[in-house]
Amino acid sequence: MSEPARHPGPEPDRRPGRVLGRTVRRLAGALGAALVLASALPGGTAGAAPAGGAPAGGARPVADTAVSAELPVTMTIESVSKPVAVQSGTVTITGHVTNAGRSVLKSAHAAVRRPWPSKPLTTRSELASVSSRSVPLNADGISMDSPQYALNELGPGQSQPYTLSVAVADLQFSAEGVYELAVDVWGSTADNQRDRPLGIARSFLPYNPSPGDAQASKVTTLWPLVHAPVLAAQTLSENDQTVPVLRDDSLATEFAPGGRLYALVDTGAALTGLTWVVDPDLLDTAFAMTKRYVVQKPGTEGNAAKDDNTVPGTGTAAATAWLDKLRAAVAKPGSQVVALPYADPDLASIAHNAPELEGIDTALSKAATAGRLTVEGRLSVDTRADVAWPYRGYLDQRITAVAQRTGNSLVLVNGASMPESDALKYTPSAARPIANGQTAVVADQLISSLFEGGLTTQEEQSRAVQRFLAETFVISRQEPQNPRGLLVMPPRDLDADAAKVLATAIQAAQDGKWVEPVKLDALAQLPPDPKANAAVPAPADYPARARDSELSAFDLTTTTRIQTDLDTLMRVLTLPQRVRGPFSAAMVRSLSTEWRTEGSAGADYREGVKRYLKELTGAVKVPPKREITFAGDTGVLQVSVRNDLTQTVTNLKLVLTPAQQNRLRVELPTEELVLPASQSVTLRFPAEAKNNGPVSMTAQLYTTGPNPQKYGEPVTFTVQVTSVTNGVLYVFGGGALLLLLAALRFVRQRKRRVAHGDEGDAPLAPQDGGTGPDDTDGPGRGDGGDGPGTAADAAEADRPGAPERPEQDGAARTPRDSSADGRDRATSDEKVGP
Repeated sequence: MSEPARHPGPEPDRRPGRVLGRTVRRLAGALGAALVLASALPGGTAGAAPAGGAPAGGARPVADTAVSAELPVTMTIESVSKPVAVQSGTVTITGHVTNAGRSVLKSAHAAVRRPWPSKPLTTRSELASVSSRSVPLNADGISMDSPQYALNELGPGQSQPYTLSVAVADLQFSAEGVYELAVDVWGSTADNQRDRPLGIARSFLPYNPSPGDAQASKVTTLWPLVHAPVLAAQTLSENDQTVPVLRDDSLATEFAPGGRLYALVDTGAALTGLTWVVDPDLLDTAFAMTKRYVVQKPGTEGNAAKDDNTVPGTGTAAATAWLDKLRAAVAKPGSQVVALPYADPDLASIAHNAPELEGIDTALSKAATAGRLTVEGRLSVDTRADVAWPYRGYLDQRITAVAQRTGNSLVLVNGASMPESDALKYTPSAARPIANGQTAVVADQLISSLFEGGLTTQEEQSRAVQRFLAETFVISRQEPQNPRGLLVMPPRDLDADAAKVLATAIQAAQDGKWVEPVKLDALAQLPPDPKANAAVPAPADYPARARDSELSAFDLTTTTRIQTDLDTLMRVLTLPQRVRGPFSAAMVRSLSTEWRTEGSAGADYREGVKRYLKELTGAVKVPPKREITFAGDTGVLQVSVRNDLTQTVTNLKLVLTPAQQNRLRVELPTEELVLPASQSVTLRFPAEAKNNGPVSMTAQLYTTGPNPQKYGEPVTFTVQVTSVTNGVLYVFGGGALLLLLAALRFVRQRKRRVAHGDEGDAPLAPQDGGTGPDDTDGPGRGDGGDGPGTAADAAEADRPGAPERPEQDGAARTPRDSSADGRDRATSDEKVGP
């Protein structure tokens, strides 16, 4: 539905009698409305406002207008042309009027209310009281006869814009200070013809007739440049170069005009005295994007980067321009750059869930050092790197302990964690000493919260600016001779619109001379207020909603194990720099605070890092085996080791361990390795068998040098021992015994024949299945025999360089589907003979 055309307000009636009568009627109408609505407002009064000012109300923010049959209009204030009023000036207010009721609005108009009794709001609690009102009250002032803006008849759901320009003199401000700026709608509805207030919108208007007399508060504004980690641990090899790999290409949009990070730099570049808080990992990613880079395809996070699972990145030009713009912005006089630890590790999660985790303090210290060096190198500026910024500034004793152990002397704190006593009637300075020799810089909670969220509507933006100006003005007047130091801490993911609103508010307060922007170092060095709260809360007081998004102890433990596995891999690589840098950074990225708002993406990132490290480690391995045939009592076991990496691997040894050494003994069970890139090496292990049958064998790679560690997974296979020589000797011994018995029998029988006169030479048939002397194959050499041949044959076969012995009965047989070289082509298992 199109909005009705804008109509100028009627020309005011200048006749004194008419004006006086209208004013009396308005006062009576306002009083009647207040009587009707008083019961709906906690702490409200039905009578006239007391001389001391507006009645106190709750500080809970609520909507400007509670819609009802009596109050069917919702109003907005979307712009105030002069955020700070001056003498002889004019303030123009714009907004919208919407009929949210069920009846048609009739004879309605919008008007500005003049504050009554024209006294400024002098305390922050009075500002909170005005903000908490939800219905029109006489404490909101008197609706002025001029200017007015006549409204069309508005049916239910219809809206109309308005514009009102009022001279500052007509507002009758009595002195400098902050005043309520209210705009209301008067009229009637089709179902209630009584002329009455139908709705109201409120804001604040500082009046500063003599800017030079203001006592400036020292205000530090944090300007965060952070983003969830994007650089992956993988790199793509291309023409002897390594190409960076990103998990997505979101930064290409962020760095380009219209993107969030572009807007932050562009807006911040126009301000003076900013404290830029920068994640070094973001700078490294931007720098990587200034050259050729690739982006992983979805679902390939843990795989080695290849041409078929990546696509070219698109943000090279945007990243290059963004870095140049940022370098110019941070180089402005009066600015400061704070380097967060590399990838912004989540201090609160670590402190609560794994404070004593082995290696965590070392990782945090290295992240701090890397952060400082990265920011200084990428931006060519001096930085401060001993600043801890826990998630949303929430603090407790465990967090300060971890921050202190890792060298953070300054801690940025949310005012909600260290609230002031109600007995303190002013806002103290931000910096204050806490335990462990650290300094807490406590942000003003209310002021900082104004810039959370998107602030996408003009109403939200105008409200934030005017409230910021009101709060800082009142603070500057609390103790005029003792100006305070304030910290403004917007959220880490400061929105582009919110950043522009914050910049507008800072600039307006600076122009009004009651705010002086200073860098963080200057704020931290201000004398602390002895009455300020310096007690760090106990862990039990940490906000539950913040705990809910923390990294778990399991997440932290499994992530730090990446470093242990990485250290093992580093020991065997000849070019460890190709892997150390990307993986060390990726491990810290896995702990990033930015995963708080992207929990599933963080889990995917951590899993991808672990899978890729496992893939690299597993590229050096003993290929799977099932069975090896070992024929004879002595021989050689052959085991291969494969290196699928693109660099030579050393400092490894292979150890063979039989499960039953009394059956099969490996004479030299350890063999050191040098594995060329993308090649296999076959190792020979002399062995001696004691008995026939299967023996389980384990092949395990170990690192060499001090404190050797297992490398990769063990490979277990079966050695099938056959034709042990000792068994053959038993066969020969048995055969000799049979020959002897046969000879004795032959002698006896011959004697009998001689005794009986029979001297014939009839041949003797074998008895009881025995082997006769004419058995030319000999013991163990007949059909189906298992003998290995003579000892001389075995010795000749074992001689180095001896030709392969042709297969014959009694020799170890080549398994089915195997070639003569002993390798099973179907299963890739190795078969080794004597």
